[in-house]
Amino acid sequence: MSFTDKVKNEAEELTGKAKQAVGRATDNESLVAEGQAQETAAHAKKAGEHVKDAGKDVRDAFS
Repeated sequence: MSFTDKVKNEAEELTGKAKQAVGRATDNESLVAEGQAQETAAHAKKAGEHVKDAGKDVRDAFS
């Protein structure tokens, strides 16, 4: 995973957490849900990048 991908994923996760916090503070359920979705998407991207990195490591081990 490149450094820029890591930064983008972290930023997306933090944005999701912030939306959830603002949504809870303002009693805005749709904003809370939007933040949860954004945070979940960031976690999924991280997991995908980890799988891709693991695949590259395995490939490199057999090279």
